Amino acid sequence: MPLRHTYIHILNFPLFIVYKNNQDSSSSHSECNLIKTDNKDNIMKRAAAKKLIERYFYQLTDGCGNPSCNNKCCASSGNVSTLTPNEAAAQAIQLFSEDATLCERHPNKIARTQILGSKTKIKIDSLPTNEILLAKREFNSVINRKLGTAKTLFLNENILMDLIADCKKKENFSPLIRTLGEIFSSIECLSRSFLQTDIFSETNTNKSKTDVISGLDKEAVRSLEGEKDKDEDSCTELSKNSIPPVDIPSLRRCYSAILELNSSIYENTLVNALVTLAGNLQMELPTRKDKMNHDDILNVLIIVFEIPVLGSGDFLETALPAICRASQCLNVEVMAKLARTWSRPDRSSLRNILENLQQLITLRVIVSNFHREFYVQNENVITSATKLMKILYYANMLAGVLESSELRNIEDINSSMDDSYLAIKLNTSSDPLATELGINILDCRKPYLPFSDFYNEPLSEAIEMDKDFANYKSDHGKFSFMDYPFILTPATKIMGLYFDNRIRMYSERRISILQAITGQPSSHPYLRLKVRRDHIIDDALVELEMISMDYPNDFKKQLVVEFEGEQGIDEGGVSKEFFQLVIEEIFNPDYGMFTVQPDSQTVWFNPTSFETDAQFILIGIVLGLAIYNNVILAVNFPMVVYRKLMGKRGSFEDLQDLNPPLYNSLKSMLDYNKPDFEDVFMQTFRISYTDVFGSLITYDLKDNGDEISVTLENKYDFVDLYSNYLLNKSVEKQFFAFYKGFQMVVDESPLELLFRPEEIELLICGSKNFDFDELEISTEYDGGYTTETQIIKDFWSIVHAFTLDDKRKLLQFTTGSDRVPVGGLGRLKLVIAKNGPDSNRLPTSHTCFNVLLLPEYASKEKLKDRLIKAINYSKGFGML
Repeated sequence: MPLRHTYIHILNFPLFIVYKNNQDSSSSHSECNLIKTDNKDNIMKRAAAKKLIERYFYQLTDGCGNPSCNNKCCASSGNVSTLTPNEAAAQAIQLFSEDATLCERHPNKIARTQILGSKTKIKIDSLPTNEILLAKREFNSVINRKLGTAKTLFLNENILMDLIADCKKKENFSPLIRTLGEIFSSIECLSRSFLQTDIFSETNTNKSKTDVISGLDKEAVRSLEGEKDKDEDSCTELSKNSIPPVDIPSLRRCYSAILELNSSIYENTLVNALVTLAGNLQMELPTRKDKMNHDDILNVLIIVFEIPVLGSGDFLETALPAICRASQCLNVEVMAKLARTWSRPDRSSLRNILENLQQLITLRVIVSNFHREFYVQNENVITSATKLMKILYYANMLAGVLESSELRNIEDINSSMDDSYLAIKLNTSSDPLATELGINILDCRKPYLPFSDFYNEPLSEAIEMDKDFANYKSDHGKFSFMDYPFILTPATKIMGLYFDNRIRMYSERRISILQAITGQPSSHPYLRLKVRRDHIIDDALVELEMISMDYPNDFKKQLVVEFEGEQGIDEGGVSKEFFQLVIEEIFNPDYGMFTVQPDSQTVWFNPTSFETDAQFILIGIVLGLAIYNNVILAVNFPMVVYRKLMGKRGSFEDLQDLNPPLYNSLKSMLDYNKPDFEDVFMQTFRISYTDVFGSLITYDLKDNGDEISVTLENKYDFVDLYSNYLLNKSVEKQFFAFYKGFQMVVDESPLELLFRPEEIELLICGSKNFDFDELEISTEYDGGYTTETQIIKDFWSIVHAFTLDDKRKLLQFTTGSDRVPVGGLGRLKLVIAKNGPDSNRLPTSHTCFNVLLLPEYASKEKLKDRLIKAINYSKGFGML
């Protein structure tokens, strides 16, 4: 007779049974064998198993009707004591799991088809917990006994621990090896292993009967209560979609038990199984029609990435790459579920998973032979691991401290402002995964792991950013690391931004040349500014304002600066000095545009400034031009400015960086919960502060704020309103003018997609690490100087003894900027060239090319004297 397959749930135990399709109702349970089956056959229901359990129940309570019966499990034999229905039900389940003998029914015995009806229905919630536990443990034993003849259907902690113990006792680990190979190579088996609803594991023996039943799915309860099965479609849908989540603590205990064994026992088996599993995933995922139901895949990935040794040995070289390649086929819904799972409270594995992926990428970078025909972007293992790391990146944000996404909505601008101010470009991520998760990088106040842990320096060094940028701009779907900026160091991302800026500059230059050739009115191919050193702000303001009104696209051109009455061709050095002088003057408190916070020494917008919007637009343009022309500025904004530039309003936590004393005061208010709150703080919703002229200014956070006291109930409202006023409302006019100028330059740039707010600060202000040892190592020599030349040894001896202020002056003198570039001083590539024999001349420099021209002075003392004079009197002199 043909065999039928069916999938059943008995007390939520996944079983596969096979039975013969014949008319003999006396077919015994011994004819049933556990086998694996296809989901398409699941609709055969649990009827066969339920029928067998009913027969065991009848046999225990009523017997078979044969007075000569010798079956000790049959009431007709006289060997079965009187049982209550509940006791009989529990024992029936146990007999079912033992393949116990079923008697043939006596012809005179009428089957009681309503034995499980309304009058004598088995109440699952009244079953003794210990009897159910015993039945389940026996059932697990059945599965273990079947390992030699049929594939294991699932694993849990009890099964695995018993199996390991049995293997140790017999000193034969073949059953364990076979079981691990079968389970970890099968999507279906692995996805149904180590589940939270495995309520009969020893870790749950203290639960009440109510708790036990609450863990069962509805179909299991209905099955044992005798309710009607659902229709075939419902059963099929249930079998596909109702897979419970993985029990992470139990899974980790299982891995610990496995890892206590000799690695030779499990390593090869698990590695081979995972490779097979990866192949199955690669074939299965693209062919799935239902893209929303991937709970089995989710469970599989969770279980696999919890393996502690996934980043070592053969796992790293073989298994992990295969899993990463397979994960490329995941749809965005599964990615989002995986990110949320990895961000749960039991997220301690986040670091281990990240380290494993980082090791894999680093290994592939080191061992791969990249060349002109094979770039790092073509290495499938690296790109697939990077894509998988993106899921981890968002999980890391979800696991950290998040702020409301409402802070990303910049407040409506006052209707009295010019309509042009309404052209505010908010930071909106186009990443589908971020959209699915409803998260933005700006929402994350503090990640679970530092963002810097996601940088991969070997990879960043290996990437040829010109090729990557070409892929980024390509319409052919080529892989670009610029789409995964979290893995790139800031120095590498700056190269990507540099290529984008330079291409725009060259494009504007070509347009100007083409216009000249064709006889059309053409503009200058460069953004040329001619300013007087003594009137630099006024001159720059006039010229930049004219450009912004008439030729705004000129801001996309390369900047060329000329100081009136001074010689020099701007190859970069003159522009650096221009920016430095503008910043020094415009941020001077005496100028009145910005104020300096006494505790943090940061500069903030002056809410009572008399300067016009054009002045703030100018400083925004200067900031944008500095980024566009790859110039580092000596500005000291608090981090909230960079967050606001990227589209996030300031909030209470931003005060910690701007005004630490105020932040601590407000935090103490939030932390205070005693009944005498009002007497202690004596605060109303009217605030006061002193402006730059020493005048006291008051402001009501609510109407009639001086009549509303701050209480335990409304203190959070007070802090939010206070922070919003200081960081947003009070400087709204000044900030939006500043923002407008900034966006005039960078509006088409990938700046916001590549950099986080703290990286924007690094991009504008440079590094704070003045490591002159790095500078010495990277410095090159010309004109006869070498590292062994005595004057060079004396030079570095003098420089290393300089104060930090003198070191800044030396950088200013040699490079045109006193800031450290992103990536450290080693990226400056300073050149020290011989400038003739000993003389009384001062050292000079070409700041455009970072070249220091140094005469070969006769003594160390003379060298020091001339060098100090040069760096202290260098503005507009000695720098070419």
